[in-house]
Amino acid sequence: MTPLAPLARSTRFVAAALVLLSAPLGAQKSKADSLRVDSLLARADAGRIQGAPSATVWIVELSDFQCPFCKRWHEEVYPLIKREYLDKGLVRMAYLQFPLSMHRHAEAAAIASMCASEQGGDKFWKMHDKLFGTQDRWKDLPSTVVYFDSLAIATGVDAKRWRDCVRDRHVRRVVDADMARGVNIGVRSTPTFFVGDQAIAGAMPIDTFRLYINRQLAKASGRRP
Repeated sequence: MTPLAPLARSTRFVAAALVLLSAPLGAQKSKADSLRVDSLLARADAGRIQGAPSATVWIVELSDFQCPFCKRWHEEVYPLIKREYLDKGLVRMAYLQFPLSMHRHAEAAAIASMCASEQGGDKFWKMHDKLFGTQDRWKDLPSTVVYFDSLAIATGVDAKRWRDCVRDRHVRRVVDADMARGVNIGVRSTPTFFVGDQAIAGAMPIDTFRLYINRQLAKASGRRP
């Protein structure tokens, strides 16, 4: 598959994608409640970013936990990117939610991951790994409530806080904002990636990502790509 043409506004998208667009909570919420929820959402948003703050190149992934192509990319490509670039402090990576309506449990998985992210540390990425790693076990369940609960507990979250978050669904605001940003720039399928100011559509192999990442690293350092 040929990568999408470079998007002139993708750099602005990357920046915007990492900032929550807070929606009104409704008249029934007190100011104190609003501030509390905004604080939780800011923590959840930050929790799905990894890599050294000093890194100048971003990878932004728009993905769906029930998407089989996203699972394949997670298993085959993501570990190499983590080892070769993230763990070495060369790039930063953000995971944006893009649950497709054709996948009955995708939205629930997105909410489950963001409720883990809300607890800080590496909770999002642990839940992220477990959701993809067990996709074949939960994708056809009539309900994922109990199964996702067991995955979350295995990541070490505070179970009561996680369950309260899932029940309250305030992190749905993050999911909706991610979806809106993706749709606004023409994303229609998962996974879709932005590596610096370049877009990649589909679960492309590691060699494609190395090419794009190395090109962006060279650009950031002022070298000829």
